[in-house]
Amino acid sequence: MEKKYYDVPISPRYAETDQMGVIYHGNYFTYFEVARTTFFKELGYSYKKMEEEGFMLPVIEVTCRYRKSIFYDDDIFVRTSVDSVKGIRIGFSYKIYRKMTDELLAEGKTFHAFVDSDMKPIKYTSLDEEFRKLLEEYSN
Repeated sequence: MEKKYYDVPISPRYAETDQMGVIYHGNYFTYFEVARTTFFKELGYSYKKMEEEGFMLPVIEVTCRYRKSIFYDDDIFVRTSVDSVKGIRIGFSYKIYRKMTDELLAEGKTFHAFVDSDMKPIKYTSLDEEFRKLLEEYSN
């Protein structure tokens, strides 16, 4: 089965650059967040809807491998996919590409815990069936 993903375009801003004229490394994590929240919105399942249904997805681990620099005003996109869903955890994979050349610029992962509004872990299997089906469509 082919892995499914969602591409989110991002236009890096000048304020995101460092003294060397490249996008500051910490901003990649912001790009991951933008891609993930846009991914959910496009699926019709925003973070707001999750919270209304009584669960949240705090980040519990994050990694990034930097391959090539991103510069101000580069047209990039972040390819987002569900990497794994098990128990109380969900993992996402991200690949950042330069749009004009499809050159891979960075790769990352985030891991999240399913928790209720009191920050107590909840099992994935107890979540809304519609939500689970959407995630399964975009996972390995």
